[in-house]
Amino acid sequence: MQSTISLPQKLSVTKGFFYLCRMQITAKEVANIIGGSLEGEPEVLISRPAKIEEGGEGTICFLGHAKYEPYAYTTTASAIIVDRSFVPSQPLKATLIRVENVREAFTTLLQRFQAAQASQRSGIAAEASIDPAATLGDEVTVGRFSIVEKGAVVGAGSVLHDQVYVGVNVRLGENVVLHPGVRILHDCVIGDRCVIHANAVIGSDGFGFVPDPDTGVYQKVPHLGNVVIEADVEIGACTTIDRATMGSTFIRRGVKLDNLIQVGHNVEVGAHTVIAALAGIAGSTRIGAHCRIGGQAGFVGHIEIADGVQIQAQTGVAASVTEKGKILAGTPGMPYSDYLRSYAVFKQLPLIYRHLNKWIKG
Repeated sequence: MQSTISLPQKLSVTKGFFYLCRMQITAKEVANIIGGSLEGEPEVLISRPAKIEEGGEGTICFLGHAKYEPYAYTTTASAIIVDRSFVPSQPLKATLIRVENVREAFTTLLQRFQAAQASQRSGIAAEASIDPAATLGDEVTVGRFSIVEKGAVVGAGSVLHDQVYVGVNVRLGENVVLHPGVRILHDCVIGDRCVIHANAVIGSDGFGFVPDPDTGVYQKVPHLGNVVIEADVEIGACTTIDRATMGSTFIRRGVKLDNLIQVGHNVEVGAHTVIAALAGIAGSTRIGAHCRIGGQAGFVGHIEIADGVQIQAQTGVAASVTEKGKILAGTPGMPYSDYLRSYAVFKQLPLIYRHLNKWIKG
């Protein structure tokens, strides 16, 4: 059944955000938004961000590393964000905006431009399907061919792009963004301000099968739990998070997951942990807070990882790590410094073997 719900087209905005919705603001207004001081033409118009080496009229870029300084003198950008201590060695054409932290300021600006783009489209698309028993908060956007099932709750200000599926009794917090093709399956909970990128699946069944002792045929274990994702989490494209067998799979506040990550059933990922692409975490593993996990790392099930642990790329973690802040590498994982020493020896094994063999033979 297609919904006829229509929402207000005008979104509430914070001071300064209105200008970015126009996608054309002055350098003076940019400086006010990012807390910078201005040198040059304050009324020059800015319409989009750009790389310093590319520039273009109406663009704004940043100088974040000394090796890019030559571009500051040749760029066609209208404005450049620089460090307060920057001293130009040649004349500059662009307006300068000086800030304490260049990358932080430019990130803030990019977030405002992104929000402005999102605000250009609002309301419920005619092609969306909203169950009459679903609840939508104020200023929710639902794109074409998206589905919101019975009993689902979508918090105020949330954006569901095209072809999103929100299952039965799902709860989405406020200002959640679901990119095209995201699937949130039944009973899962997504906290405020979460961002989930294209084709991620939240709440699929875990990999649970039990072999029949007589026939060897695998019988599926029902997964009756859910996934709970706390506030301010970002999940990359095509990442999958399995629902719990019983209880919940937990992704705690502030976690950042890259693309193509597999999180198994009943896993818990601690607050503000970051995990790079292609990592895999088997069921019932608990990862602490503020951990940093490299790409293609793998975890066996039913282990615990302490807070602050760093796992290098392609590390295989086969046992619990109880020491906070430990750094592991290799397969199976070992202390990082031991791995480096071992690898240095490993590379020399052919030479060592030849010398040893020569010595044995006399």
